[in-house]
Amino acid sequence: MFDPTVYDNLKVAIENYLYDLDNLDEHIHITHRRDQLEMASMSREFTLQFCLRDHPSVTAEVVLKSSLEAIAAEILETPGSEPGCDLELRFSLVTKNAEVHCHDIQTIMQENWPEQRIEQHISYIYGETPVSFDVTVNVYFIRHLNEDQMHDIPMLCDHTLHVLNQILLTTEKI
Repeated sequence: MFDPTVYDNLKVAIENYLYDLDNLDEHIHITHRRDQLEMASMSREFTLQFCLRDHPSVTAEVVLKSSLEAIAAEILETPGSEPGCDLELRFSLVTKNAEVHCHDIQTIMQENWPEQRIEQHISYIYGETPVSFDVTVNVYFIRHLNEDQMHDIPMLCDHTLHVLNQILLTTEKI
């Protein structure tokens, strides 16, 4: 038997809350789940992707990451270390009007997470007519998460749903 790490405990809390929103409350539909151990770097990454129920055109992902250094510091109880995980949110959609939608989405993100680093990535298939753009928005949280933030998980997930709904409304109105 082993003691679960901060990563394990946060992953289970996120997973439980989002699966309850899917199975019990039926607010979302989970579309993809990945729990990956990268053998080369011994890092871990958990991703849970979902959309609003009956609105698959915009998805959100909660991404939890932990490095070898963080895991080792926790297991070895290294003095002065603060074990924790990195958190990232990703939102994805396809649009034909990237110029307008990306500007509106950037405004939504900055209003909701003003202190976090936000990046938008736009891609398209060359030669495709009509052109559609795949837009991915990443929100990188500056601080590391640990078990002290466990009580923030429901609020984070609910806020992510709120932003997902805002993006959906913005992209449907044009």
